Amino acid sequence: MSLFKKIFSSKKKETLDKGLEKSKTTFFSKLGKAVAGKSKVDDDVLDNLEEVLVSSDVGVDTTLKIIDRIEARVSKDKYLGTDELNVILREEIAGLLSETHLGEEIEYSIPKDKKPYVIMVVGVNGAGKTTTIGKLAHQFKKQGLKVVLGAADTFRAAAIDQLQVWADRVDVPIVRQDMGSDPASVAFDTLSSAVTQDADVVIIDTAGRLHNKVNLMNELTKVKRVMQKVVADTPNEVLLVLDGSTGQNAFEQAKQFTKATEVTSLAITKLDGTAKGGVVIGISDQFKIPVKYIGVGEGIEDLQVFNKYEFVDSFFNLK
Repeated sequence: MSLFKKIFSSKKKETLDKGLEKSKTTFFSKLGKAVAGKSKVDDDVLDNLEEVLVSSDVGVDTTLKIIDRIEARVSKDKYLGTDELNVILREEIAGLLSETHLGEEIEYSIPKDKKPYVIMVVGVNGAGKTTTIGKLAHQFKKQGLKVVLGAADTFRAAAIDQLQVWADRVDVPIVRQDMGSDPASVAFDTLSSAVTQDADVVIIDTAGRLHNKVNLMNELTKVKRVMQKVVADTPNEVLLVLDGSTGQNAFEQAKQFTKATEVTSLAITKLDGTAKGGVVIGISDQFKIPVKYIGVGEGIEDLQVFNKYEFVDSFFNLK
């Protein structure tokens, strides 16, 4: 099928397959029970499938879209066997996602006309923000780009220290101040340093607090405003990091952060340790924001550029 182009290296595809193993095993176990004793896709099977998709953290709205597509397929083809169901699911979910996201990135890249290219990273504490920043810095540096990190999550000393560890590991410069410093001040200093160093990419960490949306909104707005004093029209990207293992909580976090600031891309982490990988399908469909990266392992290379066709292929491939 033309949708499923083999565009990843075999090693990356193997990592993706392995990272989704728990999600896939759990899903197909539920699916097997849903179609037990049935030879064709009928109303009972569709009802059971709806329950399987919702319980797999695909989300209610996206599940209903998928069921509608399969009902239309059943009506058109008149007869569909349950043995075809995983192939049908793969095709219809890929088709659904292709309607909501145009284009596919297959490698780490930044626009060549933006220098420095500034990425502000947001997300709750524990979602994998710092790890994602470190792995992104590694990937950009591998391409020969000069990267500068900014430790603007000044509300936790641990956050600053963790980012320092990653900066040392990847061997990129970091701008930091003491715990309790003004985050906007750190962002200002980071961009000023990046301009001086003629850096290609700047990645700014920010505090991950959701308990007060007004404060969060005000803080992120201030950080943006101060950065624009150094480089106009920054940040170029606001990357929201979500913990995929939290399932429906990831949906809620996405809702809250998209209300608090203008999120332009998503990273969904920790998919290798959970059976909730279906959340990627739901979030990719529900939010008009592209899922750009997924975390499928602890290794430094295990943050992958998200490709919906490769993801769906891995999720529904029984081989």
